[in-house]
Amino acid sequence: MERYIGKMLDNRYEILEVIGTGGMAVVFKAKCHRLNRMVAIKMLKKDLSEDAEFRRRFHDESQAVAMLSHPNIMAVYDVSRRGDMDYIVMELIDGITLKQYMERRGRLNWPESLHFISQIMKGLSHAHSRGIVHRDIKPQNIMVLRDGTVKVTDFGIAFLSNGSNPSNEAIGSVHYISPEQAKGDYTDNRSDIYSAGVVLYEMLTSRLPFEGSDPVSVAIQHFSAVPLSPREIDPEIPEALEQICMKAMAPDRNKRYSTADEMLADLEAFRKDPNINFEYSAEELRRETGGGDEPTQYIPNTGVTRTKQNHYTPPVEDDDDDEYYDKPRSNWWKILILILIVAGVGYFGVLKMYNSIMDSFQHEEIPEYQVPSVVGMTIEEAEELETVKGIFELVEESHEHSLEYPEGQIIRQSPEAERVRKNAGGELIPINVTVSLGSRSGEMVTVVGDEARSARLRIQQTQGLSELHLNIVEAPEQEFHDEIEAGCVIRTEPAAGTLLKEGDTVTLYVSKGPKIIYSTMVSCLGETVEWAQDQMNSLNLVAEFTKVESSEPEGTVLTQSIDTGEEVPEGTTVTFTYSDGEKLLEYPITFDVPYSEEPVLLQLFLDGQVIADQEVPGDYGTFSHTLRAKAGSHRLQIYAANKLFWDEEILFQ
Repeated sequence: MERYIGKMLDNRYEILEVIGTGGMAVVFKAKCHRLNRMVAIKMLKKDLSEDAEFRRRFHDESQAVAMLSHPNIMAVYDVSRRGDMDYIVMELIDGITLKQYMERRGRLNWPESLHFISQIMKGLSHAHSRGIVHRDIKPQNIMVLRDGTVKVTDFGIAFLSNGSNPSNEAIGSVHYISPEQAKGDYTDNRSDIYSAGVVLYEMLTSRLPFEGSDPVSVAIQHFSAVPLSPREIDPEIPEALEQICMKAMAPDRNKRYSTADEMLADLEAFRKDPNINFEYSAEELRRETGGGDEPTQYIPNTGVTRTKQNHYTPPVEDDDDDEYYDKPRSNWWKILILILIVAGVGYFGVLKMYNSIMDSFQHEEIPEYQVPSVVGMTIEEAEELETVKGIFELVEESHEHSLEYPEGQIIRQSPEAERVRKNAGGELIPINVTVSLGSRSGEMVTVVGDEARSARLRIQQTQGLSELHLNIVEAPEQEFHDEIEAGCVIRTEPAAGTLLKEGDTVTLYVSKGPKIIYSTMVSCLGETVEWAQDQMNSLNLVAEFTKVESSEPEGTVLTQSIDTGEEVPEGTTVTFTYSDGEKLLEYPITFDVPYSEEPVLLQLFLDGQVIADQEVPGDYGTFSHTLRAKAGSHRLQIYAANKLFWDEEILFQ
């Protein structure tokens, strides 16, 4: 596969380096030159790419997986087939596998295990809702990002639940496959739930439920043996979480969770109340008839063959570590279980006899003490208890945030209250305690003026608030606001700057815009401009006036843009036209003033109305004047010294 490094696939993806190798494929880091981003490319190994039927299934099913879009599933960008090469283009994740994470951390505490399994089940729920069954859930196929997000990867052997599902072969990684996968039976979404249960078991206990010298023996145990319950390995594991784990791992698929959502509901109920009891009986969950970075394996039914003498010959392991086994056609495994039971009975009988003999030599009686309850107390208060002084020592093991217990109070203790502990050496018996840091808190941010959806996201994503699991709701009734537009936040309860605690409710009050008040339009026709303006002011309407030429008296309102009686919102603009008066025409005249020794009084009359009245010197000479009148014929009369000397009809046009 090194030969692909530096090459370009489909004139788009430049292969940069190998970043992983699995049982079926090699994963390369590559650059997409079309979108200028880094991607991961998973390419089938050469031996599998030569199988035409496998290539067809790989291509068809990968196309289906490419349609999945969920935060807890690695995104698939592209699926390609070119010549003898099949590959999938996926998002490049900056993280490590859950297997690597467990190897670094060792046994995970139950809150962390709950956090991871909840995300795994959310991803599976989405895949199952689209008809996709993964069939290879294991820690190696789960990526843990730096922020604690989990992504399910490698749907390479997934199948469409409504498509082909061959039953003559077993497929998967033997430590995690379901009983039906181990036997090559029909698989469905409950097979993924079983494998997820095994992953949860491993996170809680730091061990696998079944171990064996070879894959065949491990696979057989999935349908023929009962694993130790998690609390037998670690009594501090909550009983309800153990019940969820064992129900998911029920050998009989009909006794498992029927859907991922059903298991998620129990996980959420447990998260809210770790003391809940689901009342799942271990006996009822058992079927009545009934580590390392291991590669995904195909296990055909030729793994163990029957001879004429009814013996079984295991196959020889090949160099590629691909293990094979067959579904036995006899009940030899029942005989094996019977032998183990008999051996166990013998072992415990010998052990009991040994203890009896040793007890006979016991001379000194070891004192026993009942562990007191210190939950809800501070360490100082607990150390003052008479049942603690001189007997127990409180060890501050860890700190956690808590809604129930104030800061400084003990949340959990190990061993639990009322357990009996012996003190053989005279030293103080340790009680490991987890002390509360109080509830998480953060300061409410300002979101006034933000669109409601943006405000919700901003609160959820703000550092210090995102961890509080706030209940963000909108007030049932929106409110009018003159300045904040509809759909945006007016205020919040609690207000910005308030200290919020985990689980608090934040209410967003959303604007529905300014309150609209309507006015009834009055008639302004025939009225003056001033009267119309006063009416518009009283109605909170805006008036705009345009003058036009008209025979109506100047300033008379001629038209209005809104009909009388119409209801309009306050602030609406009403356009008026008003008369500018009829246009006057000009007619210049010139005449000589009669000579006189005395000053002469000139009087000009137009249609009997005085238009000029002026005294001029007797030797004034020529007098000029411009007449103004409406179009038509008008009578001009001129008097000089009270004597008519001009009388004429003049046509203005």
